[in-house]
Amino acid sequence: MDHRPWLKNYPPGIPANIDHTKYETLVDFLHECFVKYGPNNAFECMGKKITYAETDQLSTRFAAYLHSRGLNPGDRIAIMMPNLLQYPIAVFGALKAGLIIVNTNPLYTPREMLFQFEDSGVRAIVILENFAANLESIIHKTKIDTVIVASIGEMLGSIKGSVVNFAVRYVKRMVPKFAIPNTVTFKYALAEGKRFTVKEFSNCADDVIIHQYTGGTTGISKGAMLTNANMVANMIQIRTWMQNYLVEGKEITLSPLPMYHIFAFAVNCLAMLSYGAHTVLVTNARDLGSIVKEFKRNKISLMTGLNTLFNALLHNEAFRQCDFTSLKITVGGGMAIQQAVAERWKEVTGCPLTEGYGMTESSPLISVNPLDGSGKTGSIGLPVSSTEIRIMDDDGREVAIGDIGEIQCRGPQVMKGYYNQPGETAKTVTPDGWLCTGDIGRMDEDGYMFIVDRKKDMILVSGFNVFPNEIENVAVMHPKVLEAAAIGIPDEKSGEVVKLFVVKKDKSLTQEELTAHCKTNLTGYKVPKQIEFRDELPKTNVGKILRRALK
Repeated sequence: MDHRPWLKNYPPGIPANIDHTKYETLVDFLHECFVKYGPNNAFECMGKKITYAETDQLSTRFAAYLHSRGLNPGDRIAIMMPNLLQYPIAVFGALKAGLIIVNTNPLYTPREMLFQFEDSGVRAIVILENFAANLESIIHKTKIDTVIVASIGEMLGSIKGSVVNFAVRYVKRMVPKFAIPNTVTFKYALAEGKRFTVKEFSNCADDVIIHQYTGGTTGISKGAMLTNANMVANMIQIRTWMQNYLVEGKEITLSPLPMYHIFAFAVNCLAMLSYGAHTVLVTNARDLGSIVKEFKRNKISLMTGLNTLFNALLHNEAFRQCDFTSLKITVGGGMAIQQAVAERWKEVTGCPLTEGYGMTESSPLISVNPLDGSGKTGSIGLPVSSTEIRIMDDDGREVAIGDIGEIQCRGPQVMKGYYNQPGETAKTVTPDGWLCTGDIGRMDEDGYMFIVDRKKDMILVSGFNVFPNEIENVAVMHPKVLEAAAIGIPDEKSGEVVKLFVVKKDKSLTQEELTAHCKTNLTGYKVPKQIEFRDELPKTNVGKILRRALK
């Protein structure tokens, strides 16, 4: 049996293997991009542009400021904001300072923030002021001693920035009051950074540079340790797959997905730099009008997104009227692309909507369909260069082509392991480097992969992993709840949503009361959309709740 049947279906000119050791570190890669594309626009947000040279200069100042505050290489820094110009500056500055980035969803509740910050041992944070009140409520329980607060308007120029900040703070009232001692603004950090220099430190390919948090079958969120080598490899793998379509220094790309999500981080924040692309940041992807505005303002040639976003745009009349003649690549990840959405996207924009597949633990890309639309309907595509995939049965044997089993992958993008979780690492990565994805699938004779089920009880809501244990643990925190079980149910908009089954301890408990409790402790996409009360839950003879029976 050919263990790599996918190679015969690779697009013309795409190599089976890449040189994933081209750069020792991600900072080496960044330095090359900043020098090579210096005067080109690198990032744009709300009409304000910064060049590659400016991004380099500002991120170096930020790195110097971090060192001046006593932060050392290997310390963890949380970055908690939507897509703003401050995001790439903070990320690249932290990397230049040798810090480990902890990407944090700004919509997290204080409980979710506290777990992540305690688990990772975060010492510093860059946070948008809109969410600082949540930080105030838990910061005393963390090791955080450096707090840098950003505002939506501060990088947009003095006049426009002042107007935006006034509207955000006082008209829309989007910034709850907070009082955290010894905080500085992001702009102050950049200004102070001019006075200092970045200290020298050693940095190598195997060094961890990101703790990217993911869920787990145990319901405990885990920090996937991604190294220089992992991120460099996946960046080159993504770049290689797009090389037949993109021209260096000529592309304008759109990033509506938040860069704290590993998909947008790898594709929009890193891989597009290798092309010298001008990346347009969308701060709130739910505001479809802002996406329409960017398509009218710029000749967008690449866009990433989720099925839910593409579907919403296709139902937006203003979007359908946009000019799509420059659009070359549209890639969907995070959740399955529905065939009807892909067909309609091609019809409206003239550009194929290509589905890829990945995991946080693989930095993230594992496989993708050819970008010209020639892939197979319902498939997650072919393994990217330097990546192997196999399908394994429950006894650890590789199955025949066409048979079903767990998808496992091996390549230079596979994580080093979970932070402080050697047991979980051993369950997920084999001694010879195979990543056990927990997804059940099959491979056809052409090497195309198809997912048919999930081994884990994970619920996938608009591309975000939701683990039932976390929802259940929050539910039983309520004094009127005796038992709870969470499952995913199909949803046309989000792919899946959470449904919660509950046995009451107190008969007075209402759905509204329990939903309000969940909203206090869980970020929006994790909150159950349906709650069903039952007298008892199905269980095994040893008392374990049977979620499958509830499905």
